[in-house]
Amino acid sequence: MAPSSPPSTAPTRVSGRKRAVKAPEIHQNQEEVDIKRRRMASSSSTSKKPKPPPKQAKPAKAGRKRKEEAERKEPVEDDVCAEEPDEEEMAMGEDEAEAEEQQQEAPAAAAGSPGRKRVTQPMRRSAAAAGDHDPEFVGAPVPEAEARSNWPKRYDRSAAAKRPEEDDEINARCHYWSAKVDNIVYSLGDDVYVKVIDSLVGIDVDGHKHDPRRVFLSEEKNDNVLDCIISRVKIVHVDPNMDSKAKAQLIEHCDLYYDMSYSVAYSTFANILSENGASGSETASGISSDDVDLETPSGAPGRTATLLDLYSGCGGMSTGLCLGAALAGLKLETRWAVDLNSFACQSLKYNHPQTEVRNEKADEFLALLKEWAVLCKKYVHEDVSLDSTGSEDQEDESSPLDKDEFVVEKLIGICYGGSGRENGLYFKVKWEGYGPEEDTWEPIDNLSDCPLKIKEFVQEGYRKKILPLPGDVDVICGGPPCQGISGFNRFRNRDEPLKDEKNKQMVTFMDIVAYLKPKYVLMENVVDILKFADGYLGRYALSCLVAMNYQARLGMMVAGCYGLPQFRMRVFLWGALSSMVLPKYPLPTHDVVVRGGAPNAFSVENYQPHEVMEYSSPPKTDFQRYIRLGRQDMLDSSFGGEAGPEEGKLLDHQPLRLNNDDYERVKHIPVKKGANFRDLRGVKVGANNIVEWDPEIERVYLPSGKPLVPDYAMSFIKGRSLKPFGRLWWDETVPTVVTRAEPHNQIILHPNQARVLTVRENARLQGFPDYYRMYGPIKEKYIQVGNAVAVPVARALGYCLGQAYLGESEGSHPLYELPASFTSVARTVAQARASSVSTPAGEVVEQ
Repeated sequence: MAPSSPPSTAPTRVSGRKRAVKAPEIHQNQEEVDIKRRRMASSSSTSKKPKPPPKQAKPAKAGRKRKEEAERKEPVEDDVCAEEPDEEEMAMGEDEAEAEEQQQEAPAAAAGSPGRKRVTQPMRRSAAAAGDHDPEFVGAPVPEAEARSNWPKRYDRSAAAKRPEEDDEINARCHYWSAKVDNIVYSLGDDVYVKVIDSLVGIDVDGHKHDPRRVFLSEEKNDNVLDCIISRVKIVHVDPNMDSKAKAQLIEHCDLYYDMSYSVAYSTFANILSENGASGSETASGISSDDVDLETPSGAPGRTATLLDLYSGCGGMSTGLCLGAALAGLKLETRWAVDLNSFACQSLKYNHPQTEVRNEKADEFLALLKEWAVLCKKYVHEDVSLDSTGSEDQEDESSPLDKDEFVVEKLIGICYGGSGRENGLYFKVKWEGYGPEEDTWEPIDNLSDCPLKIKEFVQEGYRKKILPLPGDVDVICGGPPCQGISGFNRFRNRDEPLKDEKNKQMVTFMDIVAYLKPKYVLMENVVDILKFADGYLGRYALSCLVAMNYQARLGMMVAGCYGLPQFRMRVFLWGALSSMVLPKYPLPTHDVVVRGGAPNAFSVENYQPHEVMEYSSPPKTDFQRYIRLGRQDMLDSSFGGEAGPEEGKLLDHQPLRLNNDDYERVKHIPVKKGANFRDLRGVKVGANNIVEWDPEIERVYLPSGKPLVPDYAMSFIKGRSLKPFGRLWWDETVPTVVTRAEPHNQIILHPNQARVLTVRENARLQGFPDYYRMYGPIKEKYIQVGNAVAVPVARALGYCLGQAYLGESEGSHPLYELPASFTSVARTVAQARASSVSTPAGEVVEQ
């Protein structure tokens, strides 16, 4: 409590000290809450048996073989552009247009999103509650000279002018050391409860709830009238790494405790720094730069960390993190990856052959992790001995097999349900005498006669770390999909978004974090999680990490600020255990000058069937030299430091083939900046920039009989859009790389060729190195590239992660300036020129 002017001259106010605030809440209903809960330091808140295989001689009985139904495969659509846009395509275009308008209205911040300032709202007491005694200052006023020395800003009119939200007069007339409220005298510096209008929402994260006595130290201050004071409060500081028993003893007799600080800037919850700018966490890891050899000839760092990539897609986020961490001196290895898209999993596995890639739902993955821990405890840690009962080794080899009994040669896989199977543990069985096409998934109950086979599989899997156990994962990254906030979801649940099944993956992501407890967490998502339903999902994610005692930091980054000709704003949420250093956000390395579209393109026809091609000319720019670097030059250890099998080739340089009608339309689009369907014959632009038919020109038709200018182009966004059949241009940046390559409602045509951008051109716009290959049909490749985190953004974040992991980040400021060596391509280009990988047969025309 700080003194201010007397009640006789101005409204009585209390200028807050450092405030204690609660953890981020899910929502605020703005209703009055009982004063017992409201405080100035408010709390933180079964299938049929298959037909038997051919008859054969077997040496011993084993589990019964069951042929399951053929696994469902994703349909492979013809890689040709549809003749007409579907409803989803047009709705997506309208949604993107609305999002772009909102982005243009907001400042294009390069990194970080300052949190919303919460100001305590005072409430006037009733006469009965106040005991019929109005609050009053007591004692003699502080001498004016001393007051001006202690509180100079109270006498600075220029400072008051900088706060236009302060409508009433804030300049002080005199100050007091004490005040009386409800016949209790409070002195300057006391911690007190105050009345506020707010709400407290308890968050349960896999059994972790916000402790109602836990608060956070904040530098935020505000003014409150005297009669909002309720009572004194005892608050103690707790070391976040203190053991639970000592912590319980320390907080036993206090009202509240705090173990972290809270900063509005970038919504940061972090360890409290000492006067020299260090925190206990910065030395707790025991890692220093002396432990790392940053100048090894191979460029390989001297310390290794493990990474789990959830909702991995084709691996853009984990790839960038590993590349950036390597530059910082940390060898970050993607050990595990999980995604539901089978083609994306194939892409990731090809580019990261040492990674355990799992094509399954994240929910099934979490259930499997828990079952795996039980198996490891039984067969590894307890090392149960198997008696003769039911053991394969004790079977009478001469006893005949029933016609539907077969021998298990080996267990080769494990999963939990999925692909139409009921929930439960399954093993993939290789049957003795049969090829891989006869392998089947069997429920564990069907393998009750094979305990030794199960034991062998579990012990080998444990040694190879095919699945992570709690403590095995150092970093978890991922972007849980939240389709429930999509603009063309007409039934979005604004009141309780997490009850929408389409948003449940956010919960699953946090549940996996809670179970595995990694040192670091990095979550990526679209900006809408901070806008939809008053930022419900963003605050939920931040609150989950804080509830699990993670330090946390929330911000936004723009891909174009890190060297790409693409705008693409995304949200990134850091989490770090209290024993580790909380990573910072990398400051921009480039300026985003123009919005619109700019590819790095090659000459190619509308139809190009070859997935692998030769370059036709040497690289001409630093970007081209950089993007063509091989894995060794990129410090990519995915192939064990060796070159990949198709390195030095031009991969996936294939466009979505336009149908005949669209191809004819595209050939009519002029080769000039800003060209689109409006330049076609018969279209004119009327008032308010809305297109209309030119009554003086007869409508033009294609050889197929369909119109040159389709009706949907004229009506898209009520005739205001410039997107249908729009050309990109060389000196522009694209708003966002898309997952669909149809030209009906987006600017995706090549600047001077009659085609859309190829998969490789989109991949370059996303910063994927040229050696990174995609798998699947062409439409699926576009989806993988469009859904990925831009590699240079993840690379910059990976550098900051490496700095934090190695304990080299200093200070509490949330932003970090990347070193000049991070963006300089001089060294890498020199390496490239000396490498055979970087001087291929050539490249078709690049501009």
